[in-house]
Amino acid sequence: MSRTGRVERTTKETSVLVEIDLDGTGRTDIATGVGFYDHMLDQLGRHGLFDLTVKTDGDLHIDSHHTIEDTALALGAAFRQALGDKVGIYRFGNCTVPLDESLAQVTVDLSGRPYLVHTEPEKMAPMIGEYDTTMTRHILESFVAQAQIALHVHVPYGRNAHHIVECQFKALARALRYASERDPRAAGILPSTKGAL
Repeated sequence: MSRTGRVERTTKETSVLVEIDLDGTGRTDIATGVGFYDHMLDQLGRHGLFDLTVKTDGDLHIDSHHTIEDTALALGAAFRQALGDKVGIYRFGNCTVPLDESLAQVTVDLSGRPYLVHTEPEKMAPMIGEYDTTMTRHILESFVAQAQIALHVHVPYGRNAHHIVECQFKALARALRYASERDPRAAGILPSTKGAL
């Protein structure tokens, strides 16, 4: 059974298309108009082994906020759609990723309940190119709200803003991959004592 999601989201501020295949090979086709964000979404697809297409046309003449936010919302919705009934998956995943001087620790529960815990070093550089570094948390908030997952992201240390953000996306990719993969010992079993996720 194919585990794919496709979401189109159009407002007066943005037009977004996201397509994801959870059982892909890491092929990506990303264009949001925000270079560093494209780079991060590419990390998500490649390290998660998700085939990921993202096409966003947003009101970048104002700033990148709407473009980044609406893309994250559509991505979360597409991820949730692709998960389907969640029967036979591992459900939980975690990964710790270093990037030179920075370290990210990510743990995820595909629980059906949105919750985010996010910490990163204070006094980060405010911008990476056109990317506002305060948007990382908002991306995760938006993704979690639509994907309906519990996500804990902790960066205990790091100096370079590029590295601090990038290691978060790499660790997120791997944690999502591990959590969404099929568990061969749990074929046909929903990983919940409630009977619903």
